[in-house]
Amino acid sequence: MTTGGVATGHAISPDSGVHWADEGAWKVADGIYRIPLPLPMDALKAINVYVIEGDSGLTLIDGGWAIPQARELLDTSLRSIGSGFGDIKQFLVTHVHRDHYTMAAVLGGEFGAKVSLGIEERPALELLQNAAELTQSPFFAVMRTAGAAEIAEKWDAGNDGELPDLTHWAMPDVWLEGDHDIAVGPRTIDAVHTPGHTPGHYVFADRAEGVMFSGDHVLPTITPSIGFTVPPADQPLSQFMASLAKVRGLPDLRILPAHGPVAPSTYARVDELLAHHEDRLDQCLASVRSRGRATSLVVARDLGWTRHEHAFDTLDVFSQGMAAMETKAHLEVLVARGQATAIDDPDGIIFAPVSA
Repeated sequence: MTTGGVATGHAISPDSGVHWADEGAWKVADGIYRIPLPLPMDALKAINVYVIEGDSGLTLIDGGWAIPQARELLDTSLRSIGSGFGDIKQFLVTHVHRDHYTMAAVLGGEFGAKVSLGIEERPALELLQNAAELTQSPFFAVMRTAGAAEIAEKWDAGNDGELPDLTHWAMPDVWLEGDHDIAVGPRTIDAVHTPGHTPGHYVFADRAEGVMFSGDHVLPTITPSIGFTVPPADQPLSQFMASLAKVRGLPDLRILPAHGPVAPSTYARVDELLAHHEDRLDQCLASVRSRGRATSLVVARDLGWTRHEHAFDTLDVFSQGMAAMETKAHLEVLVARGQATAIDDPDGIIFAPVSA
């Protein structure tokens, strides 16, 4: 869902003066560069990988997706600032999704760079490493609870059955636990656990520099997907909103996001994101009240999607699945607030309003 004032596809980043996804090693601050890497087959177009220079080598925030185009561009971009893969000493990875983790895992294995990841991502990595033992997509059971089994079946029909490359999903060298400081050369980086988008998501704040490497937690023009994880997380939207409030409790920092342009204020964007989700909660409650009882998929069909408020049926199958799961995350918050009830059913969890 897009919520920012400028669409991601048209956003200019102030550090480069051009579209945020344009190739280059763009200087964000002294000793910090932003390198957009391609995401083919992804509407987001690119992921920003950040390079922090230090006396003993480079620290990268996220690694990109382990595909040849991204690897070649990362190599070229690092060389443009006088460095190379051998200079990378560590990766601080915000979360386990492939566009953030897989290149870090591959390059870390090849060049001996230390890879750090939140420990709450371990169940997802273990699931990927044991994929050969699965008899069904792990998303099927999760999407059934949203009343979206038919969408899951379409996903399976489009799955070529190829097993994940385990070199892309190796366990990290360091598990990040709780909130703590990390020394990055002369800098002190605050590692802040921000579950919601994924259970083990971290942001990294350089308070002295006045910047936050925000991963997918705080994005300047869109909201991250919520509820779209396996194994499923408990109350992912509640966790996400609590993590936003946690970031709001830090100093106001410049946003260095994984997707989109550099933005001026964590405070302003967090406030927008919280307001957006409160509005979606109101819309979900109105849908449930009008229908009396409904699955998450039924409620999702009542909502508009993207900044253009597209009808659910106009979305592609993958986006429909994400929309159903995000709607389920909102409905779970309504249950937690005492505004709705939930009953498990073979066709999916049925939500109903609580009388005022």
